Amino acid sequence: MLNSLTGRFLILTIIFVMLAEILIFVPSIARFREEFLKNKLERAQIASLALLADDMLETDLEQELLENAGVFNVVLRRDEARQLMLSTPMPQPVEGNFDLRDNGAMVLIRDAIARLAEPENKVIRVIGAPTREAGLLIEVTIESAPLRMAMIDYGLRILILSAVISIVTALLLFLAVRAILVKPIKGVVGYMQRYAAAPEDARRIIKPSAGVIELREAEEALHTLQTELTQALRQKERLAQLGSAVSKISHDLRNILTSAQLFTDRIETSEDPLVRRMAPKLVNSITRAVHLCESTLAFGKAEEPSPTLTVFELSDVVSDVVASEQLAVGDHDLTISEDIPDTMMVRADPEQLFRVISNLVRNARQAIMAHGAPGSVTVAARDEDAGWIIDVTDTGPGLPAKAQEHLFTPFQGGMRRGGTGLGLAIASELVRGHGGQLVLERSDADGTLFRITLPKGDTLV
Repeated sequence: MLNSLTGRFLILTIIFVMLAEILIFVPSIARFREEFLKNKLERAQIASLALLADDMLETDLEQELLENAGVFNVVLRRDEARQLMLSTPMPQPVEGNFDLRDNGAMVLIRDAIARLAEPENKVIRVIGAPTREAGLLIEVTIESAPLRMAMIDYGLRILILSAVISIVTALLLFLAVRAILVKPIKGVVGYMQRYAAAPEDARRIIKPSAGVIELREAEEALHTLQTELTQALRQKERLAQLGSAVSKISHDLRNILTSAQLFTDRIETSEDPLVRRMAPKLVNSITRAVHLCESTLAFGKAEEPSPTLTVFELSDVVSDVVASEQLAVGDHDLTISEDIPDTMMVRADPEQLFRVISNLVRNARQAIMAHGAPGSVTVAARDEDAGWIIDVTDTGPGLPAKAQEHLFTPFQGGMRRGGTGLGLAIASELVRGHGGQLVLERSDADGTLFRITLPKGDTLV
């Protein structure tokens, strides 16, 4: 109970209310003391009026008047002369004078605290102004013990009342906080616990309903988080299923391609010039397909294996890409060209680099053909001090704004209807595996430019 939010709130409320009451108690007890002494002065003044009415009072009557007033003697100054109106023997000398005519709040508080802290009974003199302008001043002598006891009694009543007020206030606040805050918070916690048990179940996502603004914001943030997490888990499940399917397909496809590879070995021995010219490219394509299937089976995850770096001529890889993509152009008015220095050597994984450039060129070709207008795709490269730069430029319609926002995100960066967006995600991952970077330099109505940057790192050997 005490470790709960409501329990601690209850305790803090009681403490704070009591502190507030203490701050009120100090000036209150000082005011009580002042009123007590003024009351003594008024009673003494009333007793002295009896003497003014009859100069000769019997001793017993005078004693009775002083006892009723609660004083030992009364001195009244009416016309610049002090006159002892009533008197009785005092048990001890006067040990303090208190003038109530011109005392500030701090003086009253100081005197009240001092009186509470002094348990010894003393005789004190109190000076004040007579009521109804019945003279210049009036002074009386009284015992301090009755004053202290009256102050203690008043203080105890104030403290008891403060405690009751504190408890009632804390209880009311406790009930209010429980209804306004604690209950909605427990509801949010319950939603979180139910969602944690089955995060894939969209029915367990919280529905914001709180009336308090801060709690409503927390519920809305939790709703957004749970919605995104549920979607991510579903996508992860789909990716896992897709990976399993790809592994199975790759296994069977590898067997099919292996058989096709055996047939291409025989085609290479053909005497037909056209067959002899096309056979090497067919062999290279089948070899790459077999290698890709084997890599997929070997890795078995949604990641790419580390590149095997070798030094080779970039023009050989780009020529294969251009030749394979040119076959898919058909009768469309589309040109795929290359601008690679013949002697340019790069250090990379040729198979992975082929896949990267092939993905970029294929995307550009498909975008131009889908647009229906003539166009061109160019693969250019240059050797710089910091690394090798490979640009794939097209004159297509440019990328949609949505595709640019999620360009390298699987299943979100698709550039054409029906596309999965995997091509650019795979290409970017392969380039990062080389320590390089694949970026979109520009994409507008004049076309698109993708840039591949491969770091040189160690000196070529």
